[in-house]
Amino acid sequence: MGQTNEFAHRMASKTIKLVDSSGYPVGRKEVELKQTNHKFLFGSGIFDAVQVANKSVSADRLPFLEQKLVKFLDVFNFATLPFYWGTFEPEKGKPKTKELKAAAQWLKERNVAVKGHPLCWHTVTAPWLLDMSNEEILKAQFARIEREVSDFKGLIDMWDVINEVVIMPIFDKYDNGVTRISKDLGRVGIIKEMFAKTREFNPGATLLLNDFNTSINYEILIDGCLNAGIPIDAIGIQSHQHQGYWGREKLEEVLDRFSHFGLPIHFTENTLTSGHLMPTEIEDLNDYQIPEWPSTPEFEERQANEVEEMYSILFKHPQVEAITSWSLSDDGAWLGAPAGFIRKDNSPKPAYEVLKKLIKGDWYTNVTCKTDDNGMVSFEGFLGEYDLVCGDKKVSFILDKDAESVRLVI
Repeated sequence: MGQTNEFAHRMASKTIKLVDSSGYPVGRKEVELKQTNHKFLFGSGIFDAVQVANKSVSADRLPFLEQKLVKFLDVFNFATLPFYWGTFEPEKGKPKTKELKAAAQWLKERNVAVKGHPLCWHTVTAPWLLDMSNEEILKAQFARIEREVSDFKGLIDMWDVINEVVIMPIFDKYDNGVTRISKDLGRVGIIKEMFAKTREFNPGATLLLNDFNTSINYEILIDGCLNAGIPIDAIGIQSHQHQGYWGREKLEEVLDRFSHFGLPIHFTENTLTSGHLMPTEIEDLNDYQIPEWPSTPEFEERQANEVEEMYSILFKHPQVEAITSWSLSDDGAWLGAPAGFIRKDNSPKPAYEVLKKLIKGDWYTNVTCKTDDNGMVSFEGFLGEYDLVCGDKKVSFILDKDAESVRLVI
């Protein structure tokens, strides 16, 4: 099978010995092997989970947001929640810990892995840092990391530790506390400090360095970090493509350049619009603000084709472990762009259907087979979580690369 070879790194073979509660083989029985979750992280920014989990919206808006989350849960197994310091703790000493905990818990209960974004960033940072000295700002930043990482341990064990460091010390759009301390510490210095502090309070967490800059400057920065002994667990690459799809050539070139570090790669913020493209002369995407940016049938087809190609290229690449679409829906999408997989009225676009077919169809394993006289059955499937169903009994197991055989009691 071509698919098996193409995605061999995403699959494993396993032999299962099925026994009853007395240890006797369950022979000559039909069993269903149903995948229930992927090991690969297919994600989306899903900030609406905060309002849904806390029921903090009007009674007429809540069902709409709940429907949106149903669409999310039908396809995705990974969520990014917002920890922007300026909105998480707009008033010093009054963080929105309770609200974000409720959202993380809501997602975890539905078997969704959660990432916090970000712990340190010069944009949307706390405005009250400007009243402090640089020494006090650094202390406050450390205290924030200690608090969030400790409070959410077990609920959130993956963090974008520090965001967009390539531009951080030279960022000049407005004054902010984090740019001030990044000038003192330098790029590698501030990353080292933030990673060390995060690791201290959740040693087992997956820690990402995240950036939109895919030039050699980011490569040099990563190289500097690794030479300084900073334990980066995954490289985060933002891919907001408001000005047009990168295309296969650029995508493979970026993958080639960033894979030589030997680290897992996460596409952390992906955008492909189903409307007109932002003019290419715009340097800062934030500078393009228009009253209406419609999604059209013609561009929705283009978006679906781009989504299919991009996800297929990334899923095929052995070092890519996660893809996060930044906007599930056009409702509330960044910059007002028609960047979602569902429209403002919650109806699915072709891109949603394409992605659902890939993730829950082409890249999902559901097989029916029969045990032999010794209760043995072998199968090959995509890595992840499974249910084995035999008659009215069910047992769950994980398909991974580690063990080729497993004994299950049913």
